[in-house]
Amino acid sequence: MQVIKYPSCDQIPALLQRPGSNSDDALFEKVRNILEEVRTKGDKALRDYSLLFDKINLEDLEVSPSEIDQAEKQLSPSLRQAIEMARRNIWKFHVEQQQNYPVVETTPGVRCWQKALPIEKVGLYIPGGTAPLFSTVLMLGVPARIAECPEVILCTPPDKTGKVHPAILYAAQQAGIHRVFKIGGAQAIAAMAYGTESLPKVHKIFGPGNPYVTAAKQLLSLREVAIDMPAGPSEVLVLADETAKPAFVAADLLSQAEHGADSQAILITVCEELIEPVLEELQTQLDSLPRKDMARKALQNSRIILVKTLEEAVKLTNEYAPEHLIIATRYYRGVAENIRHAGSVFLGNYSPESAGDYASGSNHTLPTNGYAKMYSGVSLDSFMRKISFQELSKEGLNNLSNAIMIMAEEEGLEAHKRAVELRLDEEEDEKQEDENTRATRL
Repeated sequence: MQVIKYPSCDQIPALLQRPGSNSDDALFEKVRNILEEVRTKGDKALRDYSLLFDKINLEDLEVSPSEIDQAEKQLSPSLRQAIEMARRNIWKFHVEQQQNYPVVETTPGVRCWQKALPIEKVGLYIPGGTAPLFSTVLMLGVPARIAECPEVILCTPPDKTGKVHPAILYAAQQAGIHRVFKIGGAQAIAAMAYGTESLPKVHKIFGPGNPYVTAAKQLLSLREVAIDMPAGPSEVLVLADETAKPAFVAADLLSQAEHGADSQAILITVCEELIEPVLEELQTQLDSLPRKDMARKALQNSRIILVKTLEEAVKLTNEYAPEHLIIATRYYRGVAENIRHAGSVFLGNYSPESAGDYASGSNHTLPTNGYAKMYSGVSLDSFMRKISFQELSKEGLNNLSNAIMIMAEEEGLEAHKRAVELRLDEEEDEKQEDENTRATRL
């Protein structure tokens, strides 16, 4: 890791840059071609790409009920129990996000309210490859089930034998996902966005992926489908002082580095004495990791930054806007009060980012690449849409009519003004008619 001590203001922008970029023109052009092939050729394109990229000739794109049933038998009891604990905690955290929306009388006779409804067709993408993220199945599938989305499908790449990892299938079953398809990459995103002979078209797509998947989501979100958020490689920032434990800090940095070569781990500290022990721990722990080659590459994109004060450390942290933020300081709650930009925050020496990744209950699908400045992580609300309602009585319209007509006239929208005037005129006519009727009776 690169160590930078007391950087100047001019150095900061370069230090906070992420590795790589998803804006590569050649990448987007390749993805556009894949999207067009799937749009025009449907299932045939999906099978062709499975043969090209995964070296598999797939007859059935959908996972069968028997394959799902077999998945449970392939997992150890301890793993099934761990998945159930994680599912239960994710459920507890997200079910409490349900809200009641009151009817608000904004003006006498004017009542407004909202109604939350589930997104009807949801698509989840789960990477396979070197790290089958069955934990993400729970993170996305459980809130979708709480929201009562009527149709939830999942796409994930198969292995070399055409099978989906059993933990992914078991987690999908436990989360209540309705259908699972053996499709990966940008072609899977295209299939969910356009629909094919086998896959239904969905309204919103969730889930992480490689640069091709990310580019596909970005391109399709311009017109065809909503997405959870823009995304980039995974990242962590540890903000530490002299109370941080070097072994813990190193483990947290490596837990992100092992995700992939394009991941990034940042340590910002006010304690110079912490740096060398962390570097030593990094080397010791790195050598024992199965994914050490990948983690070592990620550490080349990673940095330790020494600053003079916690205020400066917080300022840099907010500017970086990390996906995961670990605050390992003496008064971590006070420091946390000043955090404005982060996907998920972990407080104290005994709150590793791994807890949020798996089983604490909070969602690990989070904004990366600085998007925490304007996006939230996935929550129950991500699977809902809200419709607003309003009901005006005659009194209510009268109370608002003058403001509406003045504003409409100023904007040059005469029909808007007339829509109110006609109703007021009708009310006047009804009053006149009532008065005439009373006069006739007298």
